[in-house]
Amino acid sequence: MTALNARQLDILGLASTHGRVLVDDLVERFDVTPQTIRRDLNVLCEQRRLARIHGGATLAGGAANLGYGARQSLVQQGKSAIGERVAAAVPDGASLFINIGTTTEAVAAALCDRRGLMVVTNNLNVANILAAGSDAEVIVAGGLLRRSDGGLVGEATADFVRQFKVDIGIIGASAIEPDGSMLDYDYREVRVAQAIIDNARRVFLVADHSKLARGAPVRIGHLSDVDTFFTDAPLAPALRQQCVTWDTAVDVSDQQSD
Repeated sequence: MTALNARQLDILGLASTHGRVLVDDLVERFDVTPQTIRRDLNVLCEQRRLARIHGGATLAGGAANLGYGARQSLVQQGKSAIGERVAAAVPDGASLFINIGTTTEAVAAALCDRRGLMVVTNNLNVANILAAGSDAEVIVAGGLLRRSDGGLVGEATADFVRQFKVDIGIIGASAIEPDGSMLDYDYREVRVAQAIIDNARRVFLVADHSKLARGAPVRIGHLSDVDTFFTDAPLAPALRQQCVTWDTAVDVSDQQSD
C-alpha cells in the first residue's frame, strides 16, 4: 500500500472527525487545485479508506459505524428533505414504528405537525423530539440503552415491538447494496428493525444518498421488503429498475447538501 503524504493524512483525519469531506472545502483549506484534491481522494478511495460521494468522499464502510455526531452532520439538508417527504405521506391519526438513526430523527421532527399519531420507538431522541413538539402518543420500547446515540436495542426491544401491529414502520439503514440488500452494523439493532418490518402494514425506508456508497456487515433485509424508499438523490438506473421489479416505490426529494 502506497504511503500517504501529509495532505492525504490530514484529509483522512478530517473525514474521521466529520464523517465526510467535500472537494470545494478541501481546495480552500489546502490552497490547491480541485484536480489535486480529486487525485488525493482517488488515492484514499483506492486504498479503501474513503468512498466517493457526489462532490467529495465519506469514510469507507467497514465493521464500525461513524460516530453519532458525525452522522448528525452528514447530509443534513438531504435528511431534512426526506423527513418532509415522509411526513407528507403519513396521515393524521396513524400508528407508527420509528427506529434508530439520524434520518429517522429528521422524520420525527417533520412529523410534529401531524395530529393524533401513536408512535412506538426505540430511539430516545425520536421520543424527545415528539414529546416536545407534537401531540403524539409516544411509547418507548425497553431494552439495552446504547449511550452513544440514545438507541434501545436487543431481544427485549424486539419482543416489545412484536406486541404491536402498526400502520407504518419507518426504518433507516447504514448501507444499501446494489443488489438491494439493506445493511447495518449492530446485530442487536438489526433484530429490532426486522421486527418492525414484520409487524407494520407498510414499511418506509429512509436513507440519504451516502448510504449507497457505504458497506456494513449485518443484513437487515431487502428492498423488496419495503413499500416506499425515501431518499434524496436519484438511484442508479439498474437499482431504480430493480425497485420497479420488486414493487418498491422510490420517492426522491433531490435535495443533496453537497
